Amino acid sequence: MAKNYYDILGVSKNATQDDIKKAYRALVKKYHPDLHPGDEAAAEKFKEINEANEVLSDEKKRKNYDTFGDPNGNMGGFGGQGGAGFSGFGGFEDIFGDIFGGFGGRSARAQTKTKGADITLELSLSFLDAAKGCTREIVYNRNETCKDCKGTGAKGGTAYKTCSKCGGSGQIQYTTGNGFFRSVSVRPCDECGGTGKQIIEQCPTCKGKGYAKATTKFTVNIPAGADTGSYITKQGYGEASKNGGPSGDLIIVIKVEPSKLFRRKNFDLYVDVPISFKTAALGGKIHIPLIDETLEYTIPEGTQNGKIFFVRGKGIKGMRGSGDLYIVVNVEVPTRLSKAQKSALEKFDGETELKQSPKMKQYKDDMEKMYGKNPYEK
Repeated sequence: MAKNYYDILGVSKNATQDDIKKAYRALVKKYHPDLHPGDEAAAEKFKEINEANEVLSDEKKRKNYDTFGDPNGNMGGFGGQGGAGFSGFGGFEDIFGDIFGGFGGRSARAQTKTKGADITLELSLSFLDAAKGCTREIVYNRNETCKDCKGTGAKGGTAYKTCSKCGGSGQIQYTTGNGFFRSVSVRPCDECGGTGKQIIEQCPTCKGKGYAKATTKFTVNIPAGADTGSYITKQGYGEASKNGGPSGDLIIVIKVEPSKLFRRKNFDLYVDVPISFKTAALGGKIHIPLIDETLEYTIPEGTQNGKIFFVRGKGIKGMRGSGDLYIVVNVEVPTRLSKAQKSALEKFDGETELKQSPKMKQYKDDMEKMYGKNPYEK
């Protein structure tokens, strides 16, 4: 059975090109192999996603796929997606062309110039660089359209002639069977490889391929607030087309390294701050790290462990405003006390025991109701 590219991208058959592009980018972000190392299922899913996008984002291939179940227009069997029910025999146009048109059928189709393959690169950023925004130099290898022959594969871009076998269409029509049940299929011309041209003299630079391996280098601007899984698309920076079409795109997937100080949720920042027992009991000023500076914050007296304080607008700055800051307090319990310190703490605890906190008093009352006595009383 042919693959259902619409199901793979999760879109309807009536989806617009914008719908397809949006669905594709979301799935690339979710299933990119760099985000799932060693996961063969994710890698296979990513391959299927790219295959589906390559067909559905190309109007010609999509039309062939909808009609014949094959992006190249081949009609070798049943099961075509959403098109004619006679995909195994050719469409009605082919059948009636055979009967009434001297078995000539329709004329060979013009060659479709396909887009080159996309390239996906992973870019690692530090937590601060991703939050603040930065620039990075991108260097990678790709197949670029040969500048000497302009992608024709012929010397000087002119040393070629129209293919004598396909007449320049790049495709050949084949008819099999007999009588009413004839199958008509259109395939790339084997003489010119589907280009519609026969090279008289090869381009010495690319050896007749029309493209050559080259190193591409450019600077990309990373906007503030970039996060793991976000990506930047550079149109035309992918692989060169093999038959004169536009180059593919470069997809730069961001991977942000974790921070030792911050935790992040969208544009909000969470900071775990240790404070002393004294500061928790009596209150005091502490210093909180931010993206570009530090913040002096006053802790109120009687602060409990795990207390979260909220500061509006002190998170990560994005294009649509700033996130918020959440300060999570961790009270440090003193250890390795001297005898004098322990004695003073025992005395302090005995004095404060007479003035129990409401929570402690309620806790002891609940214990007494459950067990019939207060286990804290000797």
